Amino acid sequence: MSGTGLPMRVPAPGLPGRVRIHEVGARDGLQNEKSVVPTEVKAEFVRRLAGAGLSTIEATSFVHPKWVPQLADAEQLFPMVSDLAETGDVALPVLVPNERGLDRALALGARRIAVFGSATETFAARNLNRTVDESLAMFEPVVARAKAAGVHVRGYLSMCFGDPWEGAVPVAQVVRVAKALRDLGCDELSLGDTIGVATPGHVRALLSGLNEAGVPTGTVGVHFHDTYGQALSNTLAALQHGVTTVDASAGGLGGCPYAKSATGNLATEDLVWMLDGLGVDTGVDLGALTATSVWMAEQLGRPSPSRTVRALSHEE
Repeated sequence: MSGTGLPMRVPAPGLPGRVRIHEVGARDGLQNEKSVVPTEVKAEFVRRLAGAGLSTIEATSFVHPKWVPQLADAEQLFPMVSDLAETGDVALPVLVPNERGLDRALALGARRIAVFGSATETFAARNLNRTVDESLAMFEPVVARAKAAGVHVRGYLSMCFGDPWEGAVPVAQVVRVAKALRDLGCDELSLGDTIGVATPGHVRALLSGLNEAGVPTGTVGVHFHDTYGQALSNTLAALQHGVTTVDASAGGLGGCPYAKSATGNLATEDLVWMLDGLGVDTGVDLGALTATSVWMAEQLGRPSPSRTVRALSHEE
């Protein structure tokens, strides 16, 4: 540690000057907690994340409470934080699984939504109870209606690098589904390494494959899990390719409830430490973010899995 709570800045060539962090802790993180976090605590978490400088904070998910009881309070939570988005400084995307979810989100004034697809048939069957093509057909009216309402749409794509049931996922297979989501009208795609098996060469191959299929790098974000300790190296490979949107979860919260062997998301603090050291701007105050994750860990009754949080807060 440098002794100042910040790394020494040594810029590297070929990297973007600024990266937008798509913070998923309040949604993807908390939906995987065994306990249900009180709505007031969730709202405070979102506000503290915004206060730390995060400009995109995924707030909640409008899925049926039976499937994700941890986020059953979406109707109560979103109005408690929606004022953050009214200034235009903070975006508050929400996940919607279908048209009913879209109706609920639009009724509360959500201006950014996300749909959640799969690159593999087995995960689509287990998570969405549909084939890949059936799930795309389900998303079509959701995306069309959202776009007609002037709402920004993100398309999540799970299992882009490996699937616990199917093994390695061919690049061409992922490209086909990603291109289909883009053709539906998604403004942005998030490539998910749901079980954390990607390596940097694989990341570059997939991004190149997408480019060759006409999907611009500027419309792509990356979402890495750290199962094998590769999330940061994979992120760096993506940045070197030109990606400027990276998903991360404050304190390393969350994983995937439907994917065995998946460990948590890339911790936002670990990402910010690396980007700060590379001289890449994020707008995030690492000290304030670390304090937020320490506070959230206290609410959950366990220490943060983020190594940067532990180092900066002297947790051992």
